[in-house]
Amino acid sequence: MMSTSSLFHPLQLGPLQLPNRIVMAPMTRSRSSQPGDVPNDLMARYYAQRASAGLIVSEATPVSRQGQGYSFTPGIYSEEQVAGWRRVTDAVHAAGGRMVVQLWHVGRMSHASFQPDGVPVAPSALSPDAQVWVVGEDGVGRMVDCPLPRAMTVDDIRAVVGDFRRAAANAMRAGFDGVEIHGGNGYLLDQFLRTTSNHRTDDYGRSIANRTRFVEEVVAAVASEAGVERTGIRLAPFITQRNMNCPEIIPTILSLAKKLDEMGLAYIHLAEADWDDAPAIPEVFRHALRQTYKGRVIVAGKYDAGRAERILNQGLADLVAFGRPFVANPDLPARYAAKLPLAELDPQSLFGGDARGYTDYGVYAG
Repeated sequence: MMSTSSLFHPLQLGPLQLPNRIVMAPMTRSRSSQPGDVPNDLMARYYAQRASAGLIVSEATPVSRQGQGYSFTPGIYSEEQVAGWRRVTDAVHAAGGRMVVQLWHVGRMSHASFQPDGVPVAPSALSPDAQVWVVGEDGVGRMVDCPLPRAMTVDDIRAVVGDFRRAAANAMRAGFDGVEIHGGNGYLLDQFLRTTSNHRTDDYGRSIANRTRFVEEVVAAVASEAGVERTGIRLAPFITQRNMNCPEIIPTILSLAKKLDEMGLAYIHLAEADWDDAPAIPEVFRHALRQTYKGRVIVAGKYDAGRAERILNQGLADLVAFGRPFVANPDLPARYAAKLPLAELDPQSLFGGDARGYTDYGVYAG
């Protein structure tokens, strides 16, 4: 019997007709082939298994080697990577799914081993006081401290905008249905938005209009290749870790949302904090975003089927993204539709490794 839940109402997202409102959230799994951080057949199988989602958002995908901050994350800047992603999108489409790539530059959330000159870049030379997952020469992955970054020059900024433009063009060649720009969680675009990480005194710092400038330039560059109707962005206004607790972030995000609305961006994907004592998203912000931005809104962050249905029914979101539940339940939409129990996730196999804890989760068997 077809579920009457609002989670299963179809939705038009730009040119895409989505059969349901369930999104597979972007999740770093670090399973790319080495050397070269190349998407592979194992990844194609993983995503194709989850093609019943209304929309799949890929794991965060660096737009350049400089943009990488974690080991084994698949890129989209080499021809081998583009060919690898084409295998993934072909598999997802063959299984009836739709998939966008999440384009990523980590900025200061990186490590010397990923950088040509050993130093990550950022709006300002300020430490994130954070760690990233790096596989050492012994083949073991560990959380290691991020070094102090160097402040980007204006030429550096222009070069990164160009990297995003090329990555978007590569995404279209790789067969993706669209592009999501990672603008949250303390990574490079988020670093420009916040007074705590952006101490610049040029056209990219101080005022709200200046701090949103880089993000707007990246969005325009990506949209010029993918089409604005196939372009979205992920934002994380209420995440405070990684020295990102900016007192001006809410008016900054809402000002940016107004600009994105004027540009005709397809969607905003809100990453809500998902740890147990995380701050709740105030209803006043959700309403303010709806009034400011008329495109689609995706929300993500520790949602279950009941909570997801409630926010859809309130009209405060159009789609809900699920992360960890999709790892252990490749048939998550079917389980939600039939109110079946969910399988448990193995947290030890999230990052790196092989098929175990990746493609070996089964569909519901009763």
